[in-house]
Amino acid sequence: MQSVSGLEWVMREFEVAIVGAGLAGSIAATMLARAGHSVAIVDPNETYPDEFRCEKIDFDQIDILNKAGIGSAVLAAATHDRTAWVSRLGHLVEKRPSDQLGIDYGRLVNTIRTEIPPEVTFIRGKVTAVANGPETQKVTLASGEILTARLVIMASGLNNSLRQSLGMERCDFKPCYSITFGFDLEPAEGDSFPFRALTYYGEHPRSRVSYITLFPIGTRMRANFFVYRDLDDPWLREFRAAPEAMLKATMPRLERLTGPFRVAGPVKVRPIDFYGTSNYRQPGVVLIGDAFGTACPATGTGARKAMIDVERLCNGYVSTWLATPGMGVEKIADFYDDAAKVRSDRKSRALAASAKGTATDTGIYWWARRWASVALGLARWARNIARETWQSALQSFHAAQAPAGSPKPRA
Repeated sequence: MQSVSGLEWVMREFEVAIVGAGLAGSIAATMLARAGHSVAIVDPNETYPDEFRCEKIDFDQIDILNKAGIGSAVLAAATHDRTAWVSRLGHLVEKRPSDQLGIDYGRLVNTIRTEIPPEVTFIRGKVTAVANGPETQKVTLASGEILTARLVIMASGLNNSLRQSLGMERCDFKPCYSITFGFDLEPAEGDSFPFRALTYYGEHPRSRVSYITLFPIGTRMRANFFVYRDLDDPWLREFRAAPEAMLKATMPRLERLTGPFRVAGPVKVRPIDFYGTSNYRQPGVVLIGDAFGTACPATGTGARKAMIDVERLCNGYVSTWLATPGMGVEKIADFYDDAAKVRSDRKSRALAASAKGTATDTGIYWWARRWASVALGLARWARNIARETWQSALQSFHAAQAPAGSPKPRA
């Protein structure tokens, strides 16, 4: 990826201009450049800064990244938790294999950026305006320089001004839908926690807690804590002032699994407005990831939704669009109507509603769902124990039956 200053741009022409070089934009630049397209990507930061966003992905998402040829690089930079304990309603209900990978968001993005081909032109700058039409799009930078492209991909995250300038409107489903805290946790006694990773769901709806998840990033134990509170709720100030005491008060049984603990380092807070976008079917411009609509972080679907957007757009449509003249609405609509994208968006919204209901609703239906989750977790745990016991017994039997001097069966 070559980097140049904005002053060198005098109506440079590209097939694709990407606004934003975060997770979605960087993956898109990689995929389109490897497909042979001329690509420019614009972002204010040459190195992506430390930012509290997605800190955990899974192997399904690595499979998506593999389609861009960057899965192995991300896998090498992340930390696999391998096993996880699960607690519901204050009870340990499951110990299971896990395919979760911990990685700081800044490192995730910068790792992907190192995989962007050198043919991609990176412009360190800020986009102030986008003018679109059925043939050519114009991207204006803060320096006053203008890029032209046949297609503009808006991967600009939560930035609303560019969408508004195109007549697109943000549609709030629920302002401050949820709030996420991020911090490191350390054992107050001993060298380590008794688990590799832990997902601990709220003990009672009155706590308005979805769950806390503990997972390794390198040698650190990272905590992501998801709650449903309003921004003016005094509980938030109390938590930031005394996170350890508030964790213990909100989830009094947590220490039974963790042992004594302490919060290490700063507590980061990220409120999430749950929104979509209207009037987005326009010529020459396509929205992906958070630029199209957000996901509730408690569902774990934000990064997945963005990756599916990128994969379907780049593998399914852009090359076909560029092979023929024009970039009208009829082309752009094909992406928004893509079956996999539509399923991904619907699932993300449905999971957001389900997660909040499970955490906060006091109706009989939701209590039944909570206890059904307890029963299901215990059933899976018992099944896994039975399977492991049977496999161990089978291996012991084969070892006992093998002639003397024969190689031992592999575990």
